[in-house]
This record gives sequence, structure tokens and C-alpha cells, in this order.
Amino acid sequence: MTELLNAVAGINNMIASAFTLGGPVVALLVLMSIIALAIVVAKLWQFRRVRISDRRAARGALAFYRNGDARSAVSMARRSPNPAARTVARAIDLRERSTVPEPVLREEIMQYGGDMLEALRSHLRPLEVIAALAPLLGLLGTVLGMIEAFRDLEQAGSQVDPAVLSGGIWQALLTTAVGLAVAMPVIVALNWLERTIDRCAHEMDSVVTRVFTVDVVRTANVSRNDNDDDHGPQTPFV
Repeated sequence: MTELLNAVAGINNMIASAFTLGGPVVALLVLMSIIALAIVVAKLWQFRRVRISDRRAARGALAFYRNGDARSAVSMARRSPNPAARTVARAIDLRERSTVPEPVLREEIMQYGGDMLEALRSHLRPLEVIAALAPLLGLLGTVLGMIEAFRDLEQAGSQVDPAVLSGGIWQALLTTAVGLAVAMPVIVALNWLERTIDRCAHEMDSVVTRVFTVDVVRTANVSRNDNDDDHGPQTPFV
């Protein structure tokens, strides 16, 4: 327990020292990191709530629909919060109930799916801004620190102490290190979030296309069965 308290105290001292040496730039970078962390946690919770990686519901509903059971397909898809499954339910329901042309149905379904994807992409723009701005802020802090270090060196005149210059330089470089430490995890998290949404969008497009081509699949299956019946049982050639 004592070791844990000492470790926590050491971390607190390190953070306080970074704030003192880095000034307002480090404080701003820490604030940006907290905002980025909050956004990432919120997006992970959102993805978990909608089961974004679950493909079983959409494909299971599509299998029911290919077998001619549209009611079971819609019921199964609606039970899942997954965007692809909800889009499949919408597509099957509209296709079975509506008499409007297929292009109009596709537009309606794509609009429905696009709204859900837009909700998944919400708050990703602040992550992009933080990932791009954090290294620049760190560089700005370094430049300001170097200016201050050389100003102190000038004021020292002929009595130059190398420790003054070296101390000012490492303090200035601290902001660059903090900026990079903030930006790199944000970039990794942003790329993963965007890739996950892209997979979901591809799955939605794929299953919706299969809903509208189900008649082609059924016709092909019927033709294949008819050909098998016409040819009768095949005897292997020996």
C-alpha cells in the first residue's frame, strides 16, 4: 500500500513539474488529452451498445428472406441494435410492402443507413483536430521556450553559464514531447474508430444489395434444381 501511495505521489509530482516547466502550452495539451479520452470512451460505449461488429443478425435475417420467410427476417433483424441489421429490416419491410420503383426504395434505404452512419461518425472531427493540433502546439511551446532561453543567455552577457542554456532547451523540448505523446494515441484511436465504421458501412451496403438481388438467387436455385431433376441421378464413370 505504501509503495502504491509513493507511486501516485511521484506521478502527481511529475505532472505538477510538467505544468510548471511547460507553462500554459502543457496545460492546454493535457486538457486536449482529457477531451480526446472522453470522446474515445464515449465512442467505445456507443459501438458496444449498437453491437457494431455483430454480423450474425443481418446475415441470419438475409438467410430467412432468401428462403421466402420475410416476416421472420424482419423480426430477427429488428431485435438487434446493429446498424446493418436495422437497415436490412428496413429494406425487407419496404420491399415487401411498397409498390414504388426499386431506385426510390434504394434511395430511402441509403438515406436511412446514412443517418445511422452519421451518428456513428459523430464527434470524430474533434479527434482529428486534436491529433493535428497537438504536435503543432508542442512545437509552438518549444519555439517560445527557445526564445526565452536565448533571451536569458543574452541577458547573462559575458558571464554565460552553459547550464542556463541547456536547462532552457530541455524545458522547451518538453512541450514537443507532450504534444507528440498526446497526438500519437489519438491518431491510433481515430484510425481504429474510422476503420470500424467503414467495415459497418461496407456490411450495410453488402446486405442491402443482397436484399434487392434475392430474386436472382432464387431463380438460379430453381433453375439448378430443375436441371438436376431433368438429368436424373448421375452414375460415376468407372
